[in-house]
Amino acid sequence: MPTFEIEQYEIHTQLYRIEAVSRAEAIKRLFDGEGIAVDNAQEYIQVAADVGLPVEQHQDLADELRRQGELIGEDIIPSIRAIKQVG
Repeated sequence: MPTFEIEQYEIHTQLYRIEAVSRAEAIKRLFDGEGIAVDNAQEYIQVAADVGLPVEQHQDLADELRRQGELIGEDIIPSIRAIKQVG
């Protein structure tokens, strides 16, 4: 039986510490890459189903998933970034 590796889009949060004089400056510094990640503070939220593989580039895969009863939209295969056979 083949083995596959699948990358799935997920939503996580990460807690950062930043010294700043205001909340706005702290956010700007975070956006500029100046935040220090707090260890073990990443939290899984949910699968990101609003992004995924474009159906137009993976029509055969989308059709097969539909035949298997999966709800595949017209535009994307939800939450999947990549899939490849590795064995």
